[in-house]
Amino acid sequence: MFTSRIAVLMLLSICAGCATLSGDRKQFYPCSYDMVWDASLEVMKGESIASSSKEKGLIETGWMDVAPLTERSFGIFSREGFGNKERARLSLSVNRMNDVTSVSVLESRQRWHARGGATSQATKWWPAEPSPDTTNEIVDRINAKLKEQGCVPT
Repeated sequence: MFTSRIAVLMLLSICAGCATLSGDRKQFYPCSYDMVWDASLEVMKGESIASSSKEKGLIETGWMDVAPLTERSFGIFSREGFGNKERARLSLSVNRMNDVTSVSVLESRQRWHARGGATSQATKWWPAEPSPDTTNEIVDRINAKLKEQGCVPT
């Protein structure tokens, strides 16, 4: 009984931790699915699109190198030089709803070598906080593109 409560608490904390790393932004449009899809695809053409499927309503980019949100040093001696770099990829989901279309923009971000130490675990990509500026910029560009066509977001 006690171990099952611990397991549930651990699962909830893991889910909460993953939720804090999601850089999701959702926007709703009273426009046709085709209009929103075309605008979203046009906005994402400036990024490195890895896959897109109109039937699934999904546009995904490949990993792109980005500037780190914060400069960090590592270890007790505040060492630097471990390759303070980050990468990110974007996923756009365009969904048909009753009389509106929704667009959800999600950024996944990773940091290289965000852990100290000399083990193999120290030299790999680790999850990092997404940038709300990135998701907001994409949604703002989609909004502008659709406003040109007479579709104002709700």
